[in-house]
Amino acid sequence: MKNWMKYLTKKNRASMVQKQSQVSSVIAYNTLGRPVWTPKRYDTLSEEGYRKNVIVYRSVNLISRGVASVPWRLYNKNRELKDHPLLTLLHAPSPREAGSSFMEAMTSYLLLAGNAYIESILTNDGRVAELHPLRPDRMQIIPGRGGIIAGYDYTVNGQTQRLKTRQKNGFNRILHLKLFNPLNDWYGMSPIEAASCSIDQHNTVASHNLALLQNGGRPSGALVVGQGGDDIPMSEEQRHDLKSTLRHMYEGSQNAGRVLVLEGDFKWQEMGLSPRDLDFVEGKKISAREISQAYGVPPMLVGVPGDATFSNYREARYHLWEDTILPLLDHIIDEFNTWLVPQFGTGLRLGYDIDGIPALAPRREEAWSKFSKAPFLTINEKRQAMGYPPLKGGDVLA
Repeated sequence: MKNWMKYLTKKNRASMVQKQSQVSSVIAYNTLGRPVWTPKRYDTLSEEGYRKNVIVYRSVNLISRGVASVPWRLYNKNRELKDHPLLTLLHAPSPREAGSSFMEAMTSYLLLAGNAYIESILTNDGRVAELHPLRPDRMQIIPGRGGIIAGYDYTVNGQTQRLKTRQKNGFNRILHLKLFNPLNDWYGMSPIEAASCSIDQHNTVASHNLALLQNGGRPSGALVVGQGGDDIPMSEEQRHDLKSTLRHMYEGSQNAGRVLVLEGDFKWQEMGLSPRDLDFVEGKKISAREISQAYGVPPMLVGVPGDATFSNYREARYHLWEDTILPLLDHIIDEFNTWLVPQFGTGLRLGYDIDGIPALAPRREEAWSKFSKAPFLTINEKRQAMGYPPLKGGDVLA
């Protein structure tokens, strides 16, 4: 018996080795057991992108609030469950946060950092009682053997706490959502990184226009001394006094329009190009379009004027949901179905009611028109395709 058990043990070990990735040891090499920081500073990206750029702010809010507005649906083998502890948890993930706020925060973190972390709080008997979104800049991944994550370090005000992940039943208390990153094995890539040049350009133009406005809309110039043939140079003290006087008397929005009075051998020479020559306004529109494209938001929805890609606002909203929000929502729901749903029983599946989304009305109208004009379908077949129960005597062609 001992030899037979020894044989089975060797066989199992051999099969496990065959299932391991051939590159997993390379991924974890030189990082085993040590925290790995996200490649770019989250606080810098959020400061320059979200807090200072109206296009990023609007794009992130449109997507995150759209995801948060879709109600959850729970199914058990194609039968919808109206009341279940999992739905109760998702509607109220924690005492301080409602379900929509939780989803908005989680999605915003994902769009700004490329990573979103959710911590589950367990009861004494191992049930999931609360869900909390965690700030991505405070999380550090601890790489483990074989290219898997061994744990997380959560740092606040210089104090670091190691978050326990795996439970006895194999449940991971931390869910890590991330966007695809071709150059990093542990962290996702934020859309802000792809649009960083456009964001810098947009912010620079806005700062330049603000500076011009504060200076009365006038570009800088030079005060030329000694045009009348007087070769006596100015002393350092005289030059300093002249600069201070000009700065005090003529710079700033409060001095806009004030007439510059010059005495002696002075001449004012314009040196800067006008905003019209530099075409700043058009460049700002181009960078705004590029930022919105990085997030998959039609430029019309972020207030870019003159964009005729979509015929109307309704069509733009439809494409935002069809091309951006729904794929992101499917990604989130798939992660929840893999991570959280199995803790509440077998045969359960999270979903959402796509017909309850107002922006997708054109899709429903197209489906209604297609089924209503199908002469080869019975009344009940049409009703079933649209999600309605059959009618008595409805098994006839309509």
